[in-house]
Amino acid sequence: MTREFELPWPPSVNHYYRHVGAKVLISRDGRKYREMIVSRFRSEGVETFRGPVELSIELYPPDNRRRDADNSLKCLLDAFTHGGLYEDDSLIRRLVVTKREPMPPDGMAYIRIREWTEDKTTGADAKSCRSS
Repeated sequence: MTREFELPWPPSVNHYYRHVGAKVLISRDGRKYREMIVSRFRSEGVETFRGPVELSIELYPPDNRRRDADNSLKCLLDAFTHGGLYEDDSLIRRLVVTKREPMPPDGMAYIRIREWTEDKTTGADAKSCRSS
């Protein structure tokens, strides 16, 4: 099974958390984004992946400002867990993130997820890297 989604640009990790006294909370923007993903997955009847998955994320920023590709991941992966796309993000065996050209005015995240089927050559490559 493979699923694909076009989602709005997520808040970066720099805007995902808020410090309130000694507590660290998910920001209003972070909660709003997560609730939107949960609602969308529920309305589309998205089935939950229960085994290992491979996740590909293409990020199309809203503009040309400097952005780290990994800063968008926390919000996305948390939203996927809460939305029931997979049982837990520990099921992600392969994660590929590509930052693409800007897509004004709002940006976008294109997501492709499928069941993980281990590539035997990848396993061999990983073993050879560890023994070096």
